[in-house]
This record gives sequence, C-alpha cells and structure tokens, in this order.
Amino acid sequence: MPKNDNMLAILWLLNSGAKVTAKQIAEKLEINIRTVYRYIDALCASGVPIISDAGHNGGYRLLNHFIRAPLLFDLEEQKALLHAAVFAHEAGYPFSVALNRATDKLKMYANQEQEHLLNRHLAGFEVIHREIAPSVKAKLEELERAVAGECSIEIEYHSSHAEQAQPRVIDPYGMLYWNNKWYTVGFCHLRNEIRSFRVERIQQITRTPMGFKRPEAFSAKEFFLRNLLPDQAGKQEVVSLVIHGRPEALDDLCIHWFLGHHLKERTPNQAVFELDESAIHAYVPYFLLTYGKAIQVLEPQSMKDKLVSVAAGLMEYYRT
Repeated sequence: MPKNDNMLAILWLLNSGAKVTAKQIAEKLEINIRTVYRYIDALCASGVPIISDAGHNGGYRLLNHFIRAPLLFDLEEQKALLHAAVFAHEAGYPFSVALNRATDKLKMYANQEQEHLLNRHLAGFEVIHREIAPSVKAKLEELERAVAGECSIEIEYHSSHAEQAQPRVIDPYGMLYWNNKWYTVGFCHLRNEIRSFRVERIQQITRTPMGFKRPEAFSAKEFFLRNLLPDQAGKQEVVSLVIHGRPEALDDLCIHWFLGHHLKERTPNQAVFELDESAIHAYVPYFLLTYGKAIQVLEPQSMKDKLVSVAAGLMEYYRT
C-alpha cells in the first residue's frame, strides 16, 4: 500500500476513539513497526495532534477527535466556498494571496470530473465592484491585525469636511464593508467616543505600544447601522412620504439602503414611507430625482416643492 494510503489508514484507526499501539497498527496494515513510528512522526510534523501515552495501557490516540473536524467538503460545499471567495476578492479582501492559496487547495483535492464541474460553476459566476486601491488593501491588513491584537493605532485621517488630514489615536474595535466601501469602527481618543472611519480617508497608520480591551458583545455593524439609520420611535416630526409609480421603480425604492428602512406600506403601484421631516428634505429629493418620470410623489406637498426647487437649481446651474 502506498505511503499516503497507509498514513490515511492510521488516521482512521486513531479516530476510533480507543488507544492503538504501534504493534496493533503494524499488524493491521501489515507493515514494519519502525515504519509505523516514521508515519506517526510525519503526521505529527504535519500538525495532526496525536497523543502518545506510555506504560502498560499506553498507545496512540487523536486529540479531540481531530478527524471529525470538517476537513473534507462535498461538491456543493466546495462550490459555495469558491463563490464566497469571489465575493471576498471583489470586495477588496485584504488577504487575497492567502485566499487564493485556500481555493487552490480546494481544487487540488477534487477529481477531474469534480474540477471540471467546479470550473463550470465559477465561469458563470461573476461579481462587479469598484476597484480597491492597493494602498487601501495594505491599510486593511494593518487594521485587521490591530483589531485582532487589540492594539491602539495612530492614524492620519482626512475627513470629508476638513482641509487637511488630522492625527488621532483610535482603538479599532472592528471592520465592516458597506456600500462598496470599507470602514473601521472604534474608540477615538480625540473625540472621546466611538466613531466610524472610512478606510480610504486614512492616509497613514502607525502602531502604538498601547493596548485596549474591546467591549464584550460589541458589534461594529450594529453601531454603524444605528448611526446611519436612526430610530424614528418617539420622534414627533415623522411624516408619510407617499410615492406612486411603476412597480419596478417602487421595488428598487423599497430595497434602497435608506428608504427601505422606513417602508411602512406597499401596494403594486404605491409605496408609503415614514421618515423624519428633516431627513425627507435633506436626502430624499436627490434619491428620487434619479428615477425621473417612473415615479410621482403624492404626499407631502413640501416634498413636491423641494423636488421642483432642486430640479430648478440644477437647470439654472447648467444654463449658466
């Protein structure tokens, strides 16, 4: 029997849960006992957690039923992992080199027929995202290590309303990917509060000797969404935005990252949203103008007036 087959057979014998001696393995596989010792040493060197117990009742055993871990994937699981890798790569996943090695290993253990089928699934599955600059990927790698190591960092951050980048020390609690952009969320020592930072606006990252302890059960996603989409409960100036239009246009509005959060009622040709009045006039007109004549605002009148004002301002801008 080839060496690899013998080593795999030893793994299955050890997986029984009972201790197995080198003599028993040698007799079962019909090989020399010294060969068993070499194979055991080779398995240990490759990372297999084999425990050797000495004495009268000694023998070899696997730590925590190692082989029961999901080391082998069926074809559907391999396909799902490869598709997920495509998403990660297109989103600018910083550890793409390691990701490629992992997907290559998945393909390596497929037979010719399985590999052909996997390639067919991959050939028909593509994702389009905007390009992520190499400098951003390098910053994502540094941020991921700081998050995992709970290490405070100093960043040069250029916010949207500032003329120049400003240094600040942050404790990065987590990272998230939203709307084709990467963010880190953490405690800002300058503002003395938890804030989110867009990674593209970080010009430089420097590790500090300081550490931090991330709050238990903290979720960067929940914090980000809570600040992006504040709860309307308890607000007195909530108004209904009633929009009539083509079903496909309304479908799009109902899953919009902002409007979809405030959807209250939907019929085939009409959608009702409940929003804070200030938010309606600040953001919504610019969302709606892109749909042209595919939709029509029925209520409130103030929104109609705002749309007219914004459209007139654009016309005047381009005329002059």
